[in-house]
Amino acid sequence: MNVHEYQSKEILKSYGVAVPKGKAAFSVEEAVEVAKELNSPVIVVKAQIHAGGRGKAGGVKLAKNLDEVKQYATELLGKVLVTHQTGPEGKKVNRLLIEEGSNVAKEYYLSFVIDRQTARVVMMASSEGGVEIEKVAAETPEKIFKEYIDPVIGLAPFQATRMAYALEFPPAAIRKASNLMLKLYDAFIGKDCSQVEINPLVLTKEDDVIALDAKLNFDDSGLFRHPEIEQLRDESEEDPKELRASKSGLNYVNLGGDVACMVNGAGLAMATVDIIKYYGGSPANFLDVGGASTPETTAEALQIMLDGGQAKGIFINIFGGIVKCDNIAKGIISAAKLISIKANAESKTEKPSSIAQGIFAAAQAILKKGNKFPVPVVVRLEGTNVEIARQMLKDAAIENVMVAETMEGGAEKIVQLVAANH
Repeated sequence: MNVHEYQSKEILKSYGVAVPKGKAAFSVEEAVEVAKELNSPVIVVKAQIHAGGRGKAGGVKLAKNLDEVKQYATELLGKVLVTHQTGPEGKKVNRLLIEEGSNVAKEYYLSFVIDRQTARVVMMASSEGGVEIEKVAAETPEKIFKEYIDPVIGLAPFQATRMAYALEFPPAAIRKASNLMLKLYDAFIGKDCSQVEINPLVLTKEDDVIALDAKLNFDDSGLFRHPEIEQLRDESEEDPKELRASKSGLNYVNLGGDVACMVNGAGLAMATVDIIKYYGGSPANFLDVGGASTPETTAEALQIMLDGGQAKGIFINIFGGIVKCDNIAKGIISAAKLISIKANAESKTEKPSSIAQGIFAAAQAILKKGNKFPVPVVVRLEGTNVEIARQMLKDAAIENVMVAETMEGGAEKIVQLVAANH
């Protein structure tokens, strides 16, 4: 989960991290009022969207008087801002951060992220702040410094001091910089963050060290411990499909392609995405329906995949381990009984009893009239009673639903069908 810059700064401020004074504004009038309160010779007007690169896209303005604050707020509110992270569709600006200007002498980059290889939090920093860290890593990797943090000890003061010296902070700012790093780490751990990024971290001409920008990402699995963070969620900034899926307890990530995947198990889901790509297809999504899905949640998953016409075909790739494959096949065959569920919420139609039946019965709940799926569907089953299940599906002859004997064959077939329909 992501939050806006002004929300990130409020959180960091509660941990003692130095940030510029400022407030959020949701209207031009509010922006002017905040600027009056700040009473600073320079006011920064910042667009608030969940994406980086706002400055280069014209989303950060420096105002020297209230008239300019009003002008910039008018220009930015309601504007669709396109950055290298938003994609060509951009994101609409619905709120602004109005804050005092800072007397910047030098910019740095500082972040805390999780290193999967070492299973530790790593502090990364560079003297090249204000630009994309990916660019620094590609062009001048020697300018990126790292400190791996022992999870038992936490960030040690000597590590923070060593990093401050590596970044060549002046002597008067070494202690301030190292203290800020320690407080950032406390925030990272205390709020179950997956990332804390300060870009830029600035040294002012008064030798103060300030988080001029702030980006916090939170581990979704830890949000139950932080209802105060959950309340900061801005649903307008999230992918509508991913948001809809999360509310149904589904693990869905939109990948932008046209071959949708419905799989049980995260590992199998990732392998399915890979094999579709291998055969020349473009995966539309990562979707793990899990082992505890209901007919309703699975129907919702299929609706999400089909919503907006993005998916031109669906690959259902299920490994029947705990659940027998013939029960899955029964679910597909009995799916016609659920066709009217979405059309009539009060339908008394009998529902399949098992999770496995539900996975496939739910698919038919969103069919158009008749036993025909709106896009080609290839079903690959493997596991207990698989031969019986395959024969049952073939005998059922549901239009637009085909059975594949192997994962490779299924992936290749759905890619071919989607390509043929273009």
